[in-house]
Amino acid sequence: MMGRMTTDALPRATAQTGTHPRPQLLRSAWTDLSGPWGFEHDDHDAGVREGWARPGRNAARTIVVPFPPESDASGIGERGHHPVVWYRRTVTLDEVRAAGWQPGMRLLVRFGAVDYRATVWADGAMLGEHEGGHTPFAVDATGAAREEKPFELVVRAEDDPLDLEQPRGKQDWLPEPHVIWYDRTTGIWQPVWLEAVPETSIDRLGWSSDLPAARVSLELALSRRPPAGTSVRVRIADEDGEELAAVTQPVRSPRARIDLPVHALQNGQGYESMLWSPAHPRLLDATVELLDASGSAIDAAASYLGLRSVSAAGGRFLLNDRPHPVIAVLEQGYWPGSHLAAPSADALRAEVELIKALGFTTVRVHQKIEDPRFLFWADRLGLLVWEEMPSAYAFSATSVERLSREWQEAIERDRSHPCIVAWVPVNESWGVQHIAHDERQQQLVRALFHLTKALDDTRLVISNDGWEHGDSDLLTIHDYEQDRERLAASYRDAAAIERTAAGIGPAGRRIRLLPDAAAPGLADAPVVVSEFGGVTWAPDAPIATWGYGVASSAEDFERRLRDVFGALHGGALAGLCYTQLTDTLQEANGLVDEHRRPKLPLEVLRAIVTDAPR
Repeated sequence: MMGRMTTDALPRATAQTGTHPRPQLLRSAWTDLSGPWGFEHDDHDAGVREGWARPGRNAARTIVVPFPPESDASGIGERGHHPVVWYRRTVTLDEVRAAGWQPGMRLLVRFGAVDYRATVWADGAMLGEHEGGHTPFAVDATGAAREEKPFELVVRAEDDPLDLEQPRGKQDWLPEPHVIWYDRTTGIWQPVWLEAVPETSIDRLGWSSDLPAARVSLELALSRRPPAGTSVRVRIADEDGEELAAVTQPVRSPRARIDLPVHALQNGQGYESMLWSPAHPRLLDATVELLDASGSAIDAAASYLGLRSVSAAGGRFLLNDRPHPVIAVLEQGYWPGSHLAAPSADALRAEVELIKALGFTTVRVHQKIEDPRFLFWADRLGLLVWEEMPSAYAFSATSVERLSREWQEAIERDRSHPCIVAWVPVNESWGVQHIAHDERQQQLVRALFHLTKALDDTRLVISNDGWEHGDSDLLTIHDYEQDRERLAASYRDAAAIERTAAGIGPAGRRIRLLPDAAAPGLADAPVVVSEFGGVTWAPDAPIATWGYGVASSAEDFERRLRDVFGALHGGALAGLCYTQLTDTLQEANGLVDEHRRPKLPLEVLRAIVTDAPR
């Protein structure tokens, strides 16, 4: 029978090369559609009216996907306001076959992210639409594949640079980057690929672990309601291939939960050797098979997971129930030649390696839903991640709907990654600027906190990073004080931290928005200074630079770093997060420049960073 799958050809998910755009759901075949596509700006939004989606149109220019057209890597490099763009590409029959397609199967075109609103056609037939610039989607091109000939794929992307109700993160609304805002990212900016699947197929996998119960849980989503007699077989193995858990269970609906007892976790003296942490990033391989009534595999996918827990108690962040100081760096995920898109899959691995080499155990990915391949390397190499939703800049019913929908999609995409230990739905009251006085904005931030907890109760949630917290598992403070003594005085002991958090904070904003009675968990929440430093040292920068403090020399830069890190080391804080990893355009306050070259010897920077809070 056509359309059957097998585990025989599946890769080991933990041993993958880091190139697959969906690293926790691998099949044996897929086709990368990166590379040259036809491209056109549509500044007058005439394309739909004039039938640009019809096949055979000659595109005016060529773009290299998945780089945004504002970037030089795309081959376009035009940074002005272009609210509508079009892409087109011929998909060959060889590419369809390489994706594993054969009669009886479905052919999906998957998009990692298209900013902001996308419509997709194949040979002039509309396949689907998606809204949300940072989250994945797929369209079904089976009709075109059935013709068994090349077909033309067309994508229209709409990204209004002046629409402040769109979640946009650090993308500037002005024509040129200014202060802490950067060039826009329009259209396709993460991978596009083909994948063939059976009619009834595995659509999503969601892993979680319960260490005290010695159990792993899989939330399984299928493409449709399965035929009678369908079952799922799940197997989990360690890095040596030794089976740790296996379950076969009937499935009667498109969504199912499978619980797998992991008996090795019941050994109270030995179970810690199985846990995932930055020091020991142990991952487990998993295979998931969908079986028909005869026991034959309909579909099969490889995945991986890590066993670990995240909590907070006693004023400390806990990893695997042990205090773990947060030694973090803020990461913009921006490259000079390719902007928000990584220049290559290898660059994502190098970024994780750089962060760890500098001595950080944690990265706060700022105002960006990062490429899943970055998260794979954080899982594989051992780096904790705070994931943060890109903000809208205006508060309205529209922005609330857009923000909450896209945030749910981001959590759904990434909740199986063991590296992610905190969710951050809002930063510095962006999009809720009047939260201190507007009860509706307060309710949104509180609702996002509780929505996040409802979707995933295995991680910490920071309601509004930096200040004006509602309900929150961590109390986070942004403090760019440059004087060592004044900075140290705010955090040297529990009493000092309480004084800082109890009133008006360092930025002139209240740290706690609600009284203790309304948010009782906040009074005892661990405190992290989640932005500090911001020292600029960029003598060779070709543009005017900006920072919270400016060094006059390399020696002055080192002295300033030692001052701000030293002020926070050894106190009562649960952790810290330095701003920032890399220079980003005019915001030149990185520990390394935009090309990832350290501004001081790496061993000097590491020594400054690793004098960690106790």
